[in-house]
Amino acid sequence: MRIEHAIDEYLSHLRIERGSSPLTIEAYAADLADYLSFLDEAGISDLERVDRDTIVAYEADLLERGYAVTSIDRHISVLKGFHRFCVREEYAANNPTSTVKLPAPPNKLPDVLTIDQVNKLLDLLVGDDPISLRNKAILEVLYGCGLRVSECAGLDLMDCAFSEGYLRVVGKGDKERIAPISGFALDALVTYLNEGRPELVKPYAKATSAVFLNARGGRLTRQSIHKIVAKAGGAIGVDDLHPHTLRHSFATHMLAGGADLRVIQEILGHSDISTTQIYTHVNRSHIQEEYLSAHPRAKKRSGT
Repeated sequence: MRIEHAIDEYLSHLRIERGSSPLTIEAYAADLADYLSFLDEAGISDLERVDRDTIVAYEADLLERGYAVTSIDRHISVLKGFHRFCVREEYAANNPTSTVKLPAPPNKLPDVLTIDQVNKLLDLLVGDDPISLRNKAILEVLYGCGLRVSECAGLDLMDCAFSEGYLRVVGKGDKERIAPISGFALDALVTYLNEGRPELVKPYAKATSAVFLNARGGRLTRQSIHKIVAKAGGAIGVDDLHPHTLRHSFATHMLAGGADLRVIQEILGHSDISTTQIYTHVNRSHIQEEYLSAHPRAKKRSGT
């Protein structure tokens, strides 16, 4: 059964048989519409093609888009109810959410790369073919501008104001902000747009204003960017590298370099300064690690 049809049936079930309130149904409909959009990008339209890996990938995607753990918990809970309904109504044979656990509250600081790791990662791609130029630009922009993966995938040509030194970014809740771009990120993006992107544009493909294109001339998806980043991370010995780790690294390195926390908040698009303040803790932990490893009297001698 097609997923959009099953969603319609589920919402009708909530409204008619469960007597759910209009606000509840509206919230469920919004979460399921986001899920459907994710599946569309992944090329999945039939319930039987959804498996546990699909649900886990969606959960990771929500995290990359900056959703709080409580919001991710709500989304996954909605999916669990939806897929249980589909099995009960025999729209699908299996429930892909049955073994997926709800996300636990965060109990550790976000992962960040060292500056040396970032340099190795960004110096990795040196080819001049269109795909290499594109992938190089993606990595430079994710780290150099602190973008979320969805913001990177959603960049359009009109968003690039190079003469003014910024990108126009559409973040969570369709809120627009300005992300500065310069140095290596600017050079890599300009090179890709001048030398790589024209080679990826296909005369038979639907015209698109997207900055980052796939090999078929269409907009590159968030999932594809995930794979590009993970592959590059593996090449420098960092397993399961996520685009959001580059965003965390951007903020941490900015703070370590003396940037004001309010400036970092504005660049990242955080509505609340408390969200940005986690990077002060990350920075302090790095300082402590450096101190313990480098200071000759930071550790007690054995036997004392």
